[in-house]
Amino acid sequence: MTEKLQNQSALFRDKLIPETQLANRWGVSPRTLQAQRLRGTGCPFIVIGRNVRYRLSDVIAFEEQNRLRSTSERGH
Repeated sequence: MTEKLQNQSALFRDKLIPETQLANRWGVSPRTLQAQRLRGTGCPFIVIGRNVRYRLSDVIAFEEQNRLRSTSERGH
């Protein structure tokens, strides 16, 4: 991969997305994300002023950590 593509890839991963965009990505309501933040069970987030943002690289890592191959894996 060229250096330019690597830099663009890094910028993409470090992009901050708003709560509404993550809610749309996951097919959940913003309230669900708010509840996860309150419980400390969701994806890591950043607060800037009154705005909640999610780093795309954290979202992707969270999705990978929660990826399953079977429904029987959920209990582990």
